[in-house]
Amino acid sequence: MTTALILAPLPILAVLLLPTPWLAAAVALVMLGGLWEWTRFAGIHEPLPRAAFLAANALLMAALVWAAGPALFTLKVVSLVGALWWLVVLAWLRQGGFGAADNAHNRAMKLLAGTLCVLPAWCALGWLHSEDPYGARWTLFALAIVWAADSGAYFAGSKWGRNKLAPSISPGKTWEGVYGGLAATALLAVPALPLLGLGWSQLPALVLVTLVVAGASVVGDLFESLMKRHSGVKDSGDLFPGHGGMMDRLDSILAALPVFVVGKAWLGL
Repeated sequence: MTTALILAPLPILAVLLLPTPWLAAAVALVMLGGLWEWTRFAGIHEPLPRAAFLAANALLMAALVWAAGPALFTLKVVSLVGALWWLVVLAWLRQGGFGAADNAHNRAMKLLAGTLCVLPAWCALGWLHSEDPYGARWTLFALAIVWAADSGAYFAGSKWGRNKLAPSISPGKTWEGVYGGLAATALLAVPALPLLGLGWSQLPALVLVTLVVAGASVVGDLFESLMKRHSGVKDSGDLFPGHGGMMDRLDSILAALPVFVVGKAWLGL
């Protein structure tokens, strides 16, 4: 709890105060740290190949920014790919044993999955935050959806949780928790509406995208849990006492960001 209280203001201040290039650079470092942990899920433990994987992803980030142009074309395309990727992940979760064997093919597939989780989320953040005049507020709202979904799921699951969501992947999660998370995020949309520069006629669209993103955040959480179960890892790391590693903090956000920015653009918000 102490760790959470100390860390909570940092992303909020970063989103609100940093210019987009500086925020993107800071988040890139965080996400690359998460990818370092992800290599353990893929069964890669030697420092050299892990570092090479990080370097390749860092170069991809740089290339995407270089090629983006004023319209942010590459960032938008990769964000769309990321939103579609999470539909693939949903199918993967239904076949939980897929890719579980420790062999070269599955290790390569999981490394690719890590890239498909991280790069679109990073691109989505850059696209969303750069939008004027409310880009920082929209970015903070996207993160708040994840936090509200997580908190609502925890309290509802603790009090009413009976029906397991995915017992073979994450035994602690329940459908009641999911419903509690969805309710919390739907309520979040109401006070956020005027802060995001929207009119009340746009509330149904905002609630819709909020609910979809909250659902996506659950998929992100479950996917990381599945990867940990495949690799026999309890936490992605021990960076945060009592809170696991970097990827344990990022899993839901990685799914939420591309789904959010694509849904926002699609609905014209």
